[in-house]
Amino acid sequence: MFDETYLHYAENQSGENRLILFCDIERPMRYRWAQAVNHWLGRNLMSAATAPNEEGDRTGGVNRLFKYIYAVRKVGKRLKAWNKTGYYIIKWLLFGGIATLIFMAL
Repeated sequence: MFDETYLHYAENQSGENRLILFCDIERPMRYRWAQAVNHWLGRNLMSAATAPNEEGDRTGGVNRLFKYIYAVRKVGKRLKAWNKTGYYIIKWLLFGGIATLIFMAL
């Protein structure tokens, strides 16, 4: 059992099918408003991360985007291995640019 709120990676290299049981357990919260927010996020945001189990199952938008995000991440890892200083400069310029765009949109 593991907490999916932590970034993880798993790969079945056995050549055999594996069975995975996903269970969403709603955490008890101290405040009702926090429980309502947690419930909404679980119902709406997490459904965007659905992965297909069988032919014809729908794939959530987050999962469809992940392959592109991961491709960018792999480029970042190669850049970091080659030039750590350049990696951090580009990283913080990108973060700053995104923050600026968000701030200007408000």
